[in-house]
Amino acid sequence: MGVGSNQPLPPPIPHCIQAGPNRFTGIKHKKAVARHMKQVSKLFLTALMALTLAACGSLPRGAAIEKEVTQDATAPESDIAVYPVTRAFLPSIAQWPRTGEARHGWIGASRGSNAQVIRPGDRLDLLVWDSGDNSLLTTPAQQVANLSGIRVSESGTIFVPYVGNIRVSGRTPGSARSLLQRRLEAIVPSAQVQLAMTEGRGNSVDLVGGVSRPGNILMPDNNFTVLAAISAGGGVQNNLENPQVKLLRGSKIYATSVAELYENPHLDTRLIGGDKLIIEEDRRYFLSLGAAGREAQFPFNRDDVSALDALAIIGGVNDSRANPEGILILREYPASAISAGVRGPRRTRVVFTLDLTTSDGLFSARNFYIQSGDLVLATESPLTDTRTILGIVGSVFGLVNTAGNLGN
Repeated sequence: MGVGSNQPLPPPIPHCIQAGPNRFTGIKHKKAVARHMKQVSKLFLTALMALTLAACGSLPRGAAIEKEVTQDATAPESDIAVYPVTRAFLPSIAQWPRTGEARHGWIGASRGSNAQVIRPGDRLDLLVWDSGDNSLLTTPAQQVANLSGIRVSESGTIFVPYVGNIRVSGRTPGSARSLLQRRLEAIVPSAQVQLAMTEGRGNSVDLVGGVSRPGNILMPDNNFTVLAAISAGGGVQNNLENPQVKLLRGSKIYATSVAELYENPHLDTRLIGGDKLIIEEDRRYFLSLGAAGREAQFPFNRDDVSALDALAIIGGVNDSRANPEGILILREYPASAISAGVRGPRRTRVVFTLDLTTSDGLFSARNFYIQSGDLVLATESPLTDTRTILGIVGSVFGLVNTAGNLGN
């Protein structure tokens, strides 16, 4: 309308309506600030909770920290001792008792006769030839007397008609034939003796297992060795881990590894009748736990397994979790190892610590040998807790951002 118009002006807009848009914007801003402060409070509480768990050692992790395992050794009444594995320490532990396995000696090789030797349980076949007309053993139509299957008694003798008991045990078949010939000549001057021997239990060994063809093996001579018996049994089974040889001789047990026999011919001992051979997998083992490549029980794959060998067998340690300065080997000694006059540890339960970040630690680990039953523990790095806290806080930040985006 023009200025001079007589039409009335529209009513003024109420103040509350005029301020409406700015007022609504302020309310929305205040609500956003409140939501943000609430989320920040949650973030603070979450971070505080994570820090509290870290202080209490309650954060989730797969293994202990080194100090958590070794701290008990400082208590006066503790039965735990801690020893860092260093070059200076290796000569001392080399004189400590071995644990976790029965120790059996071995018999060095010796030479025996290449001929057969008659033993109790063997069987002899005798043919006595006599062409005399008045022979006590033969007839004119049958000039040979066949005395077969004569068993050598436990006392080592055989019975021959008209001669009596003759001791033949310990003699070779040729020597026994000559003895019989002389004894018969006193009665039958024209007699000729032929002797053949069949080995019995006293001239055989038992291959109990671990070969392709286990069973009783007849010894062809008195120079029959362990490796010869294994060969006669078809060789060691291929699926055995570090196969061991156990020799049972009477009430005594001797043991070594097949690898030792292969490498050292002077250990290929001569067998005697009645020996029992058992070829079996190495029964020794060690365990791995913590931030290791694998947590499991592992058999020994060789006679001597060093700490570095053990770490390689378990697949190393976890690069993101493990503390290379805190590789622990836990071992328990018998009470006799800490007796007076015995070179050994101060306490029965021992923790050996390895530091793989130094050259001395690495070289020492190569010369420190694992014993059966040892536990290889890869401890967690202290940084793992920090990474866990950062991960929790980061997760919360992500939730906060997501919630903020949804609120907008």
